Amino acid sequence: MTVDPIYSLDDLKTLLETKHANEPEFHQAVLEISEHLLPVIEQRPKWQEARILDRLIEPDRVISFRVTWLDDENRVQINRGYRVQTSNDIGPYKGGLRFDPSVNLSVLKFLAFEQTFKNSLTGLPMGSGKGGADFDPKGKSDREVMHFCQAFMTELARHIGVDTDIPAGDIGVGAREIGYLFGQYKKIENRADSVLTGKELSYGGSNIRPEATGYGVVYMANEVVRQQGTNLDGKRCAVSGAGNVALYCAEKLLNGGATVVSLSDSDGTLYAPDGITEHHLQAIMEAKFEQRARLATVAEQHEELQFHAQQRPWSLDCELAFPCATQNELDVDDARALADNGCRYVIEGANMPTTVAAAKHMAATGVTLVPGKAANAGGVAVSGLELTQNRMRMPWSRTRVDGELQDLMKRVHEQCVEHGTGEDGQVDYARGANVAGFRKVAAAMLAQGI
Repeated sequence: MTVDPIYSLDDLKTLLETKHANEPEFHQAVLEISEHLLPVIEQRPKWQEARILDRLIEPDRVISFRVTWLDDENRVQINRGYRVQTSNDIGPYKGGLRFDPSVNLSVLKFLAFEQTFKNSLTGLPMGSGKGGADFDPKGKSDREVMHFCQAFMTELARHIGVDTDIPAGDIGVGAREIGYLFGQYKKIENRADSVLTGKELSYGGSNIRPEATGYGVVYMANEVVRQQGTNLDGKRCAVSGAGNVALYCAEKLLNGGATVVSLSDSDGTLYAPDGITEHHLQAIMEAKFEQRARLATVAEQHEELQFHAQQRPWSLDCELAFPCATQNELDVDDARALADNGCRYVIEGANMPTTVAAAKHMAATGVTLVPGKAANAGGVAVSGLELTQNRMRMPWSRTRVDGELQDLMKRVHEQCVEHGTGEDGQVDYARGANVAGFRKVAAAMLAQGI
């Protein structure tokens, strides 16, 4: 099958429908980015002739495999595992592993495509990839999670390596899962190298890595509001999610003097009318990280907290919103509610949490939207710093890593401003991030030939 080069959004839609059918999340990601890239590509004939965008849309490699493991009742269980290796033009493939029932090829191709631009924005030599399985670690015993991780890595190990592909964690893959995966990799390869990031400090992990994405989101928010002549002190912030990104985002917001009014999980929203306190946050972290409990349980233990079942936090009164849960969690009705309630900034902690219609409504109502590929780049950035420390055999202090993270998020913000500022002086952060990330990858692809 031959497909003509992309010159317009209609050409792009034809390509996606022809070669990437039934992959809605992937289509959404590609179309969102390409709205900004096609006008830029049109001005550069070399990019058109080399078909840079066409090549990035087609991953270098898509790997799918069966994962067979035994549960605690000695019953055979079967899941499907994946690794999508999109681009290694600026470095080894780099991106997380996600264990969740929602995992499919469309979701992973979208995440890996977004990762291309995110990793480019960091300025570190990292390509892009993403992987995972339709396995749900919730409700599983530690032994079952270990069995699954060992079976998953038995297949994945042949496709990764410290100079080839370096996975990390994502939804459903935390320190426990990374440990089991790394242990199995060592047994198979007889190598104790830095093939995985997100490791615990006891065996090569980096300070600040668990906190990095959430902290980085707030560092980006600081730069965004400073750009508009204000700061976060005293501002009401609605946060979704209750994983690492959301909880450490909330922690850093509290440290900066902001008022955090919400967190959420799949059961609903935890609402604190007067703001979540440090005491509340500590209780929530213990419930989530140690007891694997739900937010509803935490609310039952604190009368000043409310739990709104099966509701998202976007109807709450806030000045900043931080969607940190999952893709497409903020739709056009949510965008209307946020704008009506006085929200002026949406800083994405998750990957593509805002629908296309919601993003357009924000643009029309003057709400500043900062995309995840820029705002949540802190996580993969500190993964890159973890690699550096592993290669040096020299751990860095929390202070040093945190300083590097702050500097890096400032540089990401500067790139967004440089490439996203319009004639009216307003910054379109999505356009800035997309164009800045693409330019570096395009230059590398041109330099390396066809």
